[in-house]
Amino acid sequence: MIRTCPSCQTKNRIPPDHLSDTGRCGACKAPLPPLAEALEVDAREFGDIVRTAKVPVLVDFWAPWCGPCRMATPEVARAASQRAGKAIVLKVNTDEHPELASRFGVRGIPHFVVLRGGEVIVSQAGLVRAAQLVAWIDRAGGADPRRAHVA
Repeated sequence: MIRTCPSCQTKNRIPPDHLSDTGRCGACKAPLPPLAEALEVDAREFGDIVRTAKVPVLVDFWAPWCGPCRMATPEVARAASQRAGKAIVLKVNTDEHPELASRFGVRGIPHFVVLRGGEVIVSQAGLVRAAQLVAWIDRAGGADPRRAHVA
């Protein structure tokens, strides 16, 4: 993933597993804050991020022609900003990536899925407000399911 430094505008390559971390710009050494906006992804990026994320991942399945999806955009942006460093927010265009929509049983859009450790914690269609998205992220923020059975 490429992130632009807010201080010097240098483009920095960030590994998917560090999108929720604060890093440093390779050029000016200024802090690079965690991802605080929704990230439009393709199937490969989606898989890389979901597989390596250390925090919950909120996925907004949407399409450009969908009115309710456009209404959800500012709500999704608000949730991404409010949970920067505590969640990663992804947007998947269902017209461009129908295989991802099918994989998650998306039958209507907007459709939201919250994943933790690759497992679905929440899956719901319909327009929701940022407060509900944040509540789902917080609910998923508990123990990592991949480590839940480790003694």
